[in-house]
Amino acid sequence: MKVRAFVDGQRDSGHRTRAGKSRAGLLIGAAVLLIETPSNTTSAQAQSALPPVTVEAPAPRPKPARASEGSPRRTQAAARRQSSRNPAPAAPTLSERAAAEAAAQQAAKLGYRAMPSSTTLRSGSSPLDTSQSVNIVPEQVLKDQLPRNIDDALINISGITQTNTLAGTQDAVIRRGFGDNRDGSIMRNGMPLVQGRSLNPAVESVEVLKGPASLLYGIMDPGGIVNTISKRPELYQHGSVTLLGSAFSASKTGADGLLDITGPIGDQGLAYRFIGYGVSEDYWRNFGRHREMLVAPSLAWYGQDTTVQLNYEHREFIYPFDRGTAFINGAPLAIPATRRLDEPYNDMWGTSDLIQASVEHRLNQDWKVTAAYSYNTETFSANQLRITGVNATTGVETRSNDGTQGSLSNSSYGTSYISGGFWLGDMRNEVLFGGDGQYRTIYRDNLIRQTTASFNVYNPVYGLIGPGTTVSKSDSAQTDKLGQWSLFFQDTLHLTERFALVGGVRYMDYDQIAGRGKPFITNTNVSADAVLPLGGAIFKLTDQISLYASYSQSLKPNSTIAPLSNGGGVVLGSNIAPEEGTQYETGVKFDLNKRLSGTVAIYDIEKQNVLVSQLNTATGFNVYTAAGKVRSRGVEVDVTGRLSDNWSMIGSYGYTDARVTEDPTYAGKRLQNAAMNTASLYLVYDFGTVLPGQLRVGGGARYVGDRPGDALNTFMLPSYVVADVFATYETKYQTLPVTYQLNVKNLFDTVYYTSAQNNLGVAMGDARRFSLSATVKF
Repeated sequence: MKVRAFVDGQRDSGHRTRAGKSRAGLLIGAAVLLIETPSNTTSAQAQSALPPVTVEAPAPRPKPARASEGSPRRTQAAARRQSSRNPAPAAPTLSERAAAEAAAQQAAKLGYRAMPSSTTLRSGSSPLDTSQSVNIVPEQVLKDQLPRNIDDALINISGITQTNTLAGTQDAVIRRGFGDNRDGSIMRNGMPLVQGRSLNPAVESVEVLKGPASLLYGIMDPGGIVNTISKRPELYQHGSVTLLGSAFSASKTGADGLLDITGPIGDQGLAYRFIGYGVSEDYWRNFGRHREMLVAPSLAWYGQDTTVQLNYEHREFIYPFDRGTAFINGAPLAIPATRRLDEPYNDMWGTSDLIQASVEHRLNQDWKVTAAYSYNTETFSANQLRITGVNATTGVETRSNDGTQGSLSNSSYGTSYISGGFWLGDMRNEVLFGGDGQYRTIYRDNLIRQTTASFNVYNPVYGLIGPGTTVSKSDSAQTDKLGQWSLFFQDTLHLTERFALVGGVRYMDYDQIAGRGKPFITNTNVSADAVLPLGGAIFKLTDQISLYASYSQSLKPNSTIAPLSNGGGVVLGSNIAPEEGTQYETGVKFDLNKRLSGTVAIYDIEKQNVLVSQLNTATGFNVYTAAGKVRSRGVEVDVTGRLSDNWSMIGSYGYTDARVTEDPTYAGKRLQNAAMNTASLYLVYDFGTVLPGQLRVGGGARYVGDRPGDALNTFMLPSYVVADVFATYETKYQTLPVTYQLNVKNLFDTVYYTSAQNNLGVAMGDARRFSLSATVKF
């Protein structure tokens, strides 16, 4: 016979007693039982079925028969008495099953196992069964490296560099040569964000879909999208508290605090999670302070066939608004790296709110439907003292006392799609069909423009001036409104067990209005539609290795907030063709024994209809046409996972040749901030049990090659190598697990330059930073 086994308790004389107080024992026992049989219950984390926890009861020894045992009535009565004394144990709860799965997944996470989210490609397909490149920064990598922003996390991914971050206040990453800080490419759970910084303690992992992603995401540059994945509520009770202290130097210190708690509500599949975070730390340069607060509650319901997610994030922040240093005659100013060129009041402060809801319902074993909605808004103001010129000989610096008052950005987005499969003869079809809509607004109310006294960078005296107050009406009311509505369809046709073709199309209708000024002057007014195709092929050499090839397109309307230079009142309209990107890509993907996975990709992207201008000598005005072309070609290698039982790694290499191919002024120039070579390698060694606890150490370095600092390539940002290390030690205080972690960022205190707005605004990488944290789990 089979007997149901309790995970956390047993029965004695009809009364349940606790089997033990240790959660470690619960998880280990549950993980062992997890292996036994298949499942039909929904899990908390992966939303996949958890197996029933059963064991075979030992066979009873035969006993000599007695005369009294021959009566069937007596036998039945004895059986009833035995049953009343020892009733069959109840089935494991959802919480027990969720704990079992969490224990089984823990080793994979420690081994940097890359487990993609279904939100990135709108399906749960294995990366080996897709014709596009998706690279992942796993959860454990974020825990080990403690990145402070999204471009810090993406150092692990090939072909990515930083671009203009608006003085260190916004995410801005270049992918395969393309991207800026307002390109709409940063997502949360597959839905667009407008907030300046997207990485926070509510994020579990980061994924990058490379190349044109317009089939799934609409208006987009051809470099791809970055998808940040939220931490979700779980159906077993646990939590942690983390305290962290940091220091750039003896006088530049800070502290973080994090609370993360999750568990079930009742026993019907409802779960909660609450994340609270606060940080206050000195900036590494000679003045400035970073403060931030995050409150992130979420709810989830895991039913038999339906999963409902609801999450909310509220942030309040103040960042140093630091445009970095200046390059004069191709070289940085000869001043200490810590010296700022602005004033102590240069800050950005504001709030952001994000609410998302999603419902996933499985219709049957082949089909499921998904609906999701996201609303994100951010408001901020900033003092933005700007450098307008520097004399490297005398040190005299001219400045403009600029600022922004009443900035408001928001994005409302909804999507619904059905995915599933059916057989067409002997061929399997995997289909995705749906639609989405977005309305996005970026608004800057008052723009401050005010002249101010000069300043000497070699003998700086700060604090002689205050923030600007003069509003420039012609620069104010900066507005960019974009709406898009689409239908999309994709089909993966498996012609054989090894070979599949992929085809898809998006029909998109969009409107965009942009301009500025009080009174308002419209400089962009576009209304158009487009059809964007995708095609691909997949050939699986084995169950662990596949070859792929794809063709994809992207679209982005030409637009401008500012009046066109010498444009004579020209308004960008539907007569100006949008930027169109086309990519050909091929490569190989592998997932070896579910331990080591990666992608090797070769791609060629061309973006045409880039806005260019030419002087009309008859009128004296520039005539604007969409005639320019840019191209990016490259090779990328990304690998992550476990090399052995003790060694784990994440590494990448990217070669990106991105340059202008057609333009009267810029032809042949490399694209600004796009490095031709990037590389990274991070290794971790797990010592296992050392003394009374467990020790892990790791470290690595990243390389970024030289990059043009402006569109004309008049100066170059030098290449750099930066190294980081960490160590964690997990032990116990009484019965509570405690983890101590030491991180050293920029181990050798390298001075390096991450990106440039122009030669008077060159961003600098952080100085060496030590941090020590203690995490108590309960």
